[in-house]
Amino acid sequence: MSGEIQSVVLYDASDGIARITLNRPDKRNALNDELIAGMKDALRRANDDSQVRAVILSGAGDDFCSGADLAALQNISTASVQDNLDDARSLMELFLLIRALRPPVIAAVRGRALAGGCGLALACDMVIAEQSAQFGFPEVKVGFVPAMVTAILRRAVSERKAFELIALGGAVSAAEAASWGLINRAVAGVDFESHVQSLAGSLAKLSPNALALSKGLLYKTDGLALNEALAFGMDVNVVARMSQDCQKSIARFLSKE
Repeated sequence: MSGEIQSVVLYDASDGIARITLNRPDKRNALNDELIAGMKDALRRANDDSQVRAVILSGAGDDFCSGADLAALQNISTASVQDNLDDARSLMELFLLIRALRPPVIAAVRGRALAGGCGLALACDMVIAEQSAQFGFPEVKVGFVPAMVTAILRRAVSERKAFELIALGGAVSAAEAASWGLINRAVAGVDFESHVQSLAGSLAKLSPNALALSKGLLYKTDGLALNEALAFGMDVNVVARMSQDCQKSIARFLSKE
């Protein structure tokens, strides 16, 4: 099942994997209202399709996403407080939607993932980058702040590494990003597509219920006190035990013994 959510976002789903592609290559897939709305529609489409077990998010052309586009930046200087708030809220909703999505989302990053584009990649459940990719938050260089994405960044790396990234505004290589824990791994260009496809295929073969419960557990326990996190885990444990996937797997295991 393929098609366009909007012209700036391409969607294709087959063999349990949905591919969502940012399609503004001439603008380095820079974020604007249309692109953000298109991504939300595509993610909801994947979430509503019971056949989709994994999602790959990538960018057309040479870059993953370069952050906000020039027109959006120009609008900031003349927009009202409410307009700026609505604009920021829309991006926040996109980040939260990725984390709340039933299937896992893999960011497949080629080229540059900068500012909000870097935040978009980090909002995904896994980040696989081609070795020549670059990651960074250059907002401070134009007197801006990587505000919402800092919340995601701080959950990925240490406090000192996070400060280095947001304060200096420089870009880091995929290899360095992987060594910091910012991304999962850097892959040679010749192996990149096959690696991403293989990873998505592996996820697609697993129990969708178990994956969804595990994903929700991971993110919802973040920030909870230990007793609260354990109590929430206890509830998820019981839900998982009662699921058909779990009971069928136990039955298969016991039949082999």
